[in-house]
Amino acid sequence: MTLTFLVLSTSASLFIPLFFGRMIDTGFVARDLGTVGHHAWIIGLFGAAAALANGIRFYHIAYIGERIVADIRLSVFTHLLSLDPAFFDRHRVGDLASRLNGDVSTIKAAITATASTALRALVTMAGAFLFMLTTNVFLTVAVVMAAPFIMLPLLLMARRLRSMSRRSQDALADLAARSTEVLSAMRTVKSFTREREEVGRYQAIGEGSFRSEIGRLKSRAVMMSLLMLLSSTAMIFVIWWGAQAVFHGLASTGELTQFLLYAWMGAGALATLSEVAGSLHVVAGSTERVVEILSTPATIATPAAPEALPADGTGVIAFRNVTFRYQPDDPEPVLDRLSFEAKSGQTIALVGSSGAGKSTIFSLLQRFYDVESGAILVDGVDVRRADLHQLRRRIAVVEQEPTIFSGTVEDNVRFGDTQASRDAVVAACEMALAHEFITAMPLGYDTPVGERGVTLSGGQRQRLAIARAVLKNAPILLLDEATSALDSNSERLVQTAISRLRSGRTTLVIAHRLATIRTADTILVISRGRIVDQGSHDELMGRDGPYADLARLQFSLAVA
Repeated sequence: MTLTFLVLSTSASLFIPLFFGRMIDTGFVARDLGTVGHHAWIIGLFGAAAALANGIRFYHIAYIGERIVADIRLSVFTHLLSLDPAFFDRHRVGDLASRLNGDVSTIKAAITATASTALRALVTMAGAFLFMLTTNVFLTVAVVMAAPFIMLPLLLMARRLRSMSRRSQDALADLAARSTEVLSAMRTVKSFTREREEVGRYQAIGEGSFRSEIGRLKSRAVMMSLLMLLSSTAMIFVIWWGAQAVFHGLASTGELTQFLLYAWMGAGALATLSEVAGSLHVVAGSTERVVEILSTPATIATPAAPEALPADGTGVIAFRNVTFRYQPDDPEPVLDRLSFEAKSGQTIALVGSSGAGKSTIFSLLQRFYDVESGAILVDGVDVRRADLHQLRRRIAVVEQEPTIFSGTVEDNVRFGDTQASRDAVVAACEMALAHEFITAMPLGYDTPVGERGVTLSGGQRQRLAIARAVLKNAPILLLDEATSALDSNSERLVQTAISRLRSGRTTLVIAHRLATIRTADTILVISRGRIVDQGSHDELMGRDGPYADLARLQFSLAVA
């Protein structure tokens, strides 16, 4: 339908010069006012038809463009969510957001406006040339002779514009990434009084973006000026050639007028295509950046024929000679032939200095990365052979800095199970000792918590995270220093909630505060990716090894 109305609107426009030329020859030259009026009405009807068809054409192509762009944006977002954490380790969130929103919006403008204009200009050029050819072959030869002198310089400049557009889009992405990073850390910026420095950095990046864009605009301005100059020169040549044809009886005055109108329409369409070409080079840069995301394969994915995890699995975990490096060329592995087993319902604590590999164990268990060698088993199934969603549904995580989304309290708790009822949400919050502070809020469970839970205290965010884990009801629980940043009262409440949550679950705990893991079934002391000691709290203290040294150090610091 879009092409139908495009052809109708353009065809109606192309018939106007035809009747205008006839009006001159049969009306003005013959001084016949009736003929002039008759042709004027025909021209008016064609103009009205062109206007109506053009409006319908614009609506349909805009609708198609909006549909395509919505699908592109969804595809990019879906693909981003399918990529593994290693991809996000290499890319800034602000840059990805710029591609998802800014670059896709640029593509949207191209599809909804530029594509429509380009199609109309192409049909107009083709139609104008055909009508010029049928009007006067002698004059058409002049246009064909002039065309290469116009097109060749434009094509050469177009190649330069494309690379400049990509650089300009990359510079804009850097600007968006920096602003996202700083605005996300506004409290830190203000605490360290770094507003002026951050403004300076933003200005420097902005100036780089400005210079890139100005360079592109200069080239585009030169191309537009060159097009107008060459088109005007060509039009003068065509007028001179046409005058020769009229003087030698090869064309009538009406035919020359009709031909010049078609030439003017063709030149206008060419100028429009030049504008479109400039826009398309910007779109080409944006498209390349979006395609880069869509063409990035997910290195961590469910195998084609996954091995099913047992339906009655109880969360047994086994690390068998696991070696892992984040980068293949890293000189030393993060984990080096590490082995341990956590039986159903056991609590295993991981202790060690920063960088020992504790958090890496959590990441590998959830298969955010794949091991270099060895194997990780959950309920007897290698995580690399399991369905990713089945695997991760068996694991609940409470982080040191829990992620709280903008929305309501209930929205954040229900993140653990989107199908849970309000009663189930309330029960989870009661178990997490969060129900009391939630009901004290103005809107209770419907209270908005702000971006990243800014209206909540650290202890409240932790208890919401625990409630979320309760609602997920997974057999494996990962606790990543869940109380390290809390005051004594909040820590007591959170520890009580965690004790309830651990009941009946296989639990791995990362903790720097050794007092919080005294009751663990087994404590693994990790150093440089290896287990250097293990046992219960009392056993490790009795050996007077690294764990006892760390415990005495913490005790002395606490007394001090």
